[in-house]
Amino acid sequence: MLTVTLVAAAVIAVGAFLLVDGTGSEAEPVTGAADPRLVREDSHRLDVAADGKVTLVEFLDFECESCGAAYPSVERLRKEYAGRITYVVRYFPLPNHTNAQNAAQAAEAAAKQDKFEAMYAKLFDTQKEWGEARTSHADTFAGYAEQLGLDMTRYGADVTAPATVERVNRDKADGTDLGVQGTPTFFLNGKRLQVSPTYANLKKAVDDALAAGA
Repeated sequence: MLTVTLVAAAVIAVGAFLLVDGTGSEAEPVTGAADPRLVREDSHRLDVAADGKVTLVEFLDFECESCGAAYPSVERLRKEYAGRITYVVRYFPLPNHTNAQNAAQAAEAAAKQDKFEAMYAKLFDTQKEWGEARTSHADTFAGYAEQLGLDMTRYGADVTAPATVERVNRDKADGTDLGVQGTPTFFLNGKRLQVSPTYANLKKAVDDALAAGA
């Protein structure tokens, strides 16, 4: 009985260790590019390619330092490949980040007023100001919403609404089903990228995908 208990504890410990910044597992789940767990009808698409040949999906946590480090590379890539790739953002707030869920809900509340991209950028641009805090920064995010010109009465209702929480949690559930354990995790045309998300690595992966679909 003691042995079983120790094994169970070890499994839980390993699982907790993997739920941190970074890609975690070396597994490479491959799924169809049209798998709804990757891109749902209401997923946030910051860029859309008319031909639909290349889709890059990022599961991210706005408080994750690794996501913040990847953000400039992603933005550079989006600018360079505008109109040629579809870029999709999925929420994956990690439990060890106090404000990850709050930030995701702030972004989703902003999305309800067509300001998702503006809030997405604001959260990453200011990450060092609130990231790794041990207290709630929900008021900070409300301040960002006001700066972005959102209707604050509506924002206040939306940010904690059950539908908003459910939306964020559904993204995370999809990521978990796909084997996501840490952030950022990228999927390119249904295949998980197993490289550090530097600009050079992302560019090579996208170039290869574009060439393959030519």
